Amino acid sequence: METLSCSFRFSIILFILFFIFATIKPGFVGFSNSTNRKAKLSSIFEASIPKPSNLATSTPLHPLDPLTVQEINQLRDILSSYGPFSSSFPSIHSLSLDEPEKLRVLEWRNGQTLPPRKAQVVGLLSGKVHLLVVDLDLGRVTSHVTNLGSGYPMLSMDDITVSLQVTLSSEEFNKSISARGLDFLDLSCLTPSVGWFGPEEEGRRIAKVVCFSKEGTPNFYMRPIEGLVVVVDIDNKKVLKVLDSGRGIPVPKAENTDYRYQAQNKPPKMQPLNPISIEQPQGPSFTIEDDHIVRWANWIFHLKADQRAGMVISKAMIQDSETGEFRSVMYKGFASELFVPYMDFSDSWYFKSFMDAGEFGLGATALSLVPLNDCPRYSYYMDGVFVSADGRPYIQPNMICIFEKYAGDIGWRHSELPVNGFQIREARPKITLIARMAASVGNYDYIFDWEFQTDGIIRVKVGLSGMLMVKGTPYENVHQVPPNNDISSPLISENVLGVIHDHFITFHLDMDIDGSNNSFVKVELVKEQSLPGQSPRKSILKAKRKVAKKEEDGRIKLKLYDPSEFHLINPSRLSRLGNPTGYKVVPRATAASLLDLDDPPQIRAAFANNQIWVTLYNRSEQWAGGFLVYQSKGDDTLAVWSDRNRPIENKDIVLWYTLGFHHIPCQEDFPVMPTVSSSFDLKPVNFFESNPILGVMPNFEKDLPICWATSSSS
Repeated sequence: METLSCSFRFSIILFILFFIFATIKPGFVGFSNSTNRKAKLSSIFEASIPKPSNLATSTPLHPLDPLTVQEINQLRDILSSYGPFSSSFPSIHSLSLDEPEKLRVLEWRNGQTLPPRKAQVVGLLSGKVHLLVVDLDLGRVTSHVTNLGSGYPMLSMDDITVSLQVTLSSEEFNKSISARGLDFLDLSCLTPSVGWFGPEEEGRRIAKVVCFSKEGTPNFYMRPIEGLVVVVDIDNKKVLKVLDSGRGIPVPKAENTDYRYQAQNKPPKMQPLNPISIEQPQGPSFTIEDDHIVRWANWIFHLKADQRAGMVISKAMIQDSETGEFRSVMYKGFASELFVPYMDFSDSWYFKSFMDAGEFGLGATALSLVPLNDCPRYSYYMDGVFVSADGRPYIQPNMICIFEKYAGDIGWRHSELPVNGFQIREARPKITLIARMAASVGNYDYIFDWEFQTDGIIRVKVGLSGMLMVKGTPYENVHQVPPNNDISSPLISENVLGVIHDHFITFHLDMDIDGSNNSFVKVELVKEQSLPGQSPRKSILKAKRKVAKKEEDGRIKLKLYDPSEFHLINPSRLSRLGNPTGYKVVPRATAASLLDLDDPPQIRAAFANNQIWVTLYNRSEQWAGGFLVYQSKGDDTLAVWSDRNRPIENKDIVLWYTLGFHHIPCQEDFPVMPTVSSSFDLKPVNFFESNPILGVMPNFEKDLPICWATSSSS
C-alpha cells in the first residue's frame, strides 16, 4: 500500500486530489502531502529497474493465459453498451479470465483452437455488487448476478480517493490535527482493513482512515498519530464518526527511521562483504515459451500474474526419469488468502485484522522487483496486465522473476570409509528453479517463492519483511511504565510499541497426482509396546494408514506429539511394487491461530482454524476467505465449504495448507525488519520407481569459469 503525493491546501483539496488520483494507476491505498517538500530519490535502484516488455500486442496462446490489453479494452466496450450499464459505467473492482472447465483445459493440446475466451467481472454500481461473465468471442454478457451474499470486493483507487477526500474535508479531523500541533504538509494517511463487527456496519461500505507524520522521514509508519481514526461511508461520501483518543500521546521521533541506503551515514561495525554473484557463462537453463510456459530440467508449468492472488502456477508436470513421460503433479496452486490480526482491544486497533488478498490484492500491490537484490543476474522478468476502476488496462511491470538458484546445497551424497575396500566420495549439487514475487501490502512486504527441484519437490516459501505496524505510547523506556499498566506489546523504540500480531497464509493446491482421481491419506505414527519377553526394546513406532472418506476427515491440526504424514495418492496408478503414486505435504515451522472461534476476525478467517483442509474440487471455491472479503461476515469461507462434508475418496480434490507466524516484535525489527521466512514442501512419495536424480551429472572444475580475485599482496 504505497503512498501517493499531493499538496495540502484545504481550499483546493478536492481539485488536487481529483487531478492526482485520476492520473495515477491503482494498487495503492494512501496519500502523502509531500510535493511542497524538497524532492528526494525514493530508491537508489530506481534507474536500474528494467523497462517493462511491450504487452500491447500480445495474444493468448494457452487456455489459461491471462486477459490481454486488447481483450480488456474489448470488454470495456462491451460493458459500455450493455443495457444495465449504458447510462452509468460501474466501478470495476476485479477482472480476470473466467477459466475454461478443467476437463477442457486438460484435453487441450498446443496448436489447437483455444476454448472460448471469457472474462469474470466484479463491479459496483448504485451500492450493488455485480458479478458478470462476458464471452469475448461472442462479444456479449452471458451471465449477470447481483445477489452475492455478504461482503464487498477489494477496494479500488476510487474508493480510496473518496475516503481521503471525505476525511480531509472533515472539520473535526482538521481541528484534531491542528490541536496536535501537526503540519498538514506532513500528513500521510491510509485506509486499513475494517473487518466486520456487527449491525452498525451492515448495508454500507465503510473505510477507517488512520494517519501518520512523515516529517523528516519517508518511513511514516514509525510515526503514527495515535488514537485518531476517521470512519467514512464510502458510497454516501460522508464521515460517520471521528475517534480521537490519543491527543496526549506524542508522535514518535523521525530520528533513525530512514531505511534508505543513501540515508545511512554510520556503517555497521562488521567486516564488509565482497560482491557475490552466481554466474551462468552459458546462460540460464530454463526457457519461457509463449510468454507463460516455463520449461526447466524435468519440469514444465504455466505461470501468470493475477491481480488478487499475485502469482498462479498451473499444469505443473514433471518428466519421469525412466520413461520420459510428463506426469501431472498439480493443476493449480496460488496464495488464496492472508489473515493478519493485530492483538489490541482499543477502539483505534481492534478492527485491524487484514485479509490482504481479498481486500487489497497481492498482484495489485506487487511493485517492480529490484534487480540484483530481489532477483539475481540472469533472472527473467514477467509483467502483469491488470485493470483500473474505470475498466482500462494497465501494466504492472517486472512483478515476477524466474531464476535458477545454487547456494551450495547438496542434492544427494554418500561417502565410504576405506575399511570395507571402497573409497567412495559421491555428491551432487542441488540447483533449483524459483518463481518469485513480492507484494508490498502497506507496511508489510510478502515475498512468495515457488521453488521447483529436480527430485520432484515443490517448495513453497513465504518471507516477511518491511515495516511493523506500530502504536504510539507516552513511554520512552520500559522503566517508565507504571507497574499496574498492562502493556502487552513490547517497546521497540522511544514512544513506539510493536503490536503483537499473526500472519496466516493459506494456499489453494489443486493437486492432480497422475490425474484428477486422488485420495487423501493420513499416515499416523503410532507407538506400539513390546509384549513380555518379546524384545529388549520397550516400544517402537508403526505407520498406520487411514484414507479420508469425507471432507471432515481432511481437517488437520498439526501436533508435535501426534506425528503423521499427509499423502495425496492416485489409487489407480501403482508403482512396480504395488504402491499408489503420490505426493505428501511436509510442514515446516508454522503457527496456529489462538483466537476464539467466535471472535469476529476468526469467523471471517475460519480457514486458519486448521493447518490442512481437503475439499472436493469446485471451480467456484478458490478463495479461502470467500469470493467477497471486504466487510464479509464469514458466510462463504473454506470452513463453510468443508462443513458440507462431501465425499473425497478417489475424487478430484483440493489440498489447502496454511502457513502461520506469531510475531512478537523486538528492537531488531526497527525501523525495517530483516526477512523472516517459513515454507512447506510438496514431496514425491512412491511417485518415482527410484531416486529420480541418480544419474544427474556432478560439477567438474573444467566446466566452470575461473573467477579468482587478483591478489593485492606483493
